[in-house]
Amino acid sequence: MAGSTGQHVDNLLSTTADDVVNQRPSMRLNRKLSSTGMTDGHRAAPKSPGGCFGFCKAKPPIEEVDVVLIGGGIMSATVGLMLKQLEPSWKIVMYERLGAVAEESSNGWNNAGTGHSALCEPNYTPSKGDTVDASKAVVVNEQWQLSRQYWTYLKEHGLLSDPKNFIDNTPHCTFAQGEDQLKWIKARYAVLSKHPLFKGMEYSDDYATMKKWCPLMMEGRKPGEPIALTRSDVGTDVDFGALTRELAKGYMAKGGNLLLFHTVTGIKREKDGKWLLTIKKNDLGAKVCQVRTKFVFVGAGGWALLMLQKSGIPEIKGFMGFPISGEFLVCQNPEVVEKHPNKVYGKAAIGAPPMSVPHLDKRIIGGKHMLLFGPFAGFSPRYLKTGSLLDLFKSIRLHNLIPAAAAGLQNLDLTIYLAKQLLASDNKKFAELQQFVPN
Repeated sequence: MAGSTGQHVDNLLSTTADDVVNQRPSMRLNRKLSSTGMTDGHRAAPKSPGGCFGFCKAKPPIEEVDVVLIGGGIMSATVGLMLKQLEPSWKIVMYERLGAVAEESSNGWNNAGTGHSALCEPNYTPSKGDTVDASKAVVVNEQWQLSRQYWTYLKEHGLLSDPKNFIDNTPHCTFAQGEDQLKWIKARYAVLSKHPLFKGMEYSDDYATMKKWCPLMMEGRKPGEPIALTRSDVGTDVDFGALTRELAKGYMAKGGNLLLFHTVTGIKREKDGKWLLTIKKNDLGAKVCQVRTKFVFVGAGGWALLMLQKSGIPEIKGFMGFPISGEFLVCQNPEVVEKHPNKVYGKAAIGAPPMSVPHLDKRIIGGKHMLLFGPFAGFSPRYLKTGSLLDLFKSIRLHNLIPAAAAGLQNLDLTIYLAKQLLASDNKKFAELQQFVPN
């Protein structure tokens, strides 16, 4: 992909790491404006050569392909590249509804970027009597090592550029407060530090040592407070948006096809087992085409539920999405960011769900250094940032109403917690931040 073609591909795959641009739109009007190029959030779709009379053209024949990938995120990019390596002769097409890959869940602003290796996440080491169960932590770390090995392989074969473009060495720490948490973190350290995958993990409840590790968090604290930290200096921060764009480049370099501004609107299983997909091109011509394929991979993030419902597979019955999102506080003040070079995870409050584990993360997104703290619960019926306010309502079926209601009733503590989070004021959120950063 040299010369102008390579530059064109780079332009299609690139996106900005701008916290304002990447905010979830509050009105559907934003999406309409972005499609005409009147905002900075999304590129305008190219005009169809068919012009005003494009609808008069004869219906195109059904295209036959081997694999269809729905969505231009990290999952589709990974699967697509793997398949092109294993089966170079296969015709594989990736459809993305927006104007670039990695604009939704894979965007660096829309995930924690932790590079989950269980070095700092408390959820993977629940208490078990006087010790902890580390079995999940070991499995997660093994999976992470496989990911890193695959990326190394791609780099050695010229399918990834400099890894520094998407992965950065960032120490991972676990933070404990109070006597009960101190007992837990000591037990956690005792178990993990003996395992080869967690070799080199350190523990300290010494004020001077903790101040050296996490200077920002220790400002305003007095020696003798019941707190402790574990630290692993082999942790990472991953910009999954940048990684997705790298993988998509590799996928296309191997012969994969990527079509932007294309939305899959229908999936139907045929009698011979193949799938017939209806695709709408999102430009002024609004063309519709059909594709027949042997295999469909749905890597569409929040769009996946609606796609699987359209497919009619029995496995999707009972599944439903809830209108809950995650929000983070962001700091881009260089003087503050410099004082916190780690990702630090604490334990969830008593009665809070595991997903609410608070963490203060050093991040690098699009080359910009920053700190993120959260998550806090947010509300939106959209299943995608650029989705519709009707997404939630479109997903409601008779078969998922009862399971959804039962889930709410059986998890009243979670329901109450989320309600409180949604009503929390900015002062309340800031008070939670002060549990990590008192000063």
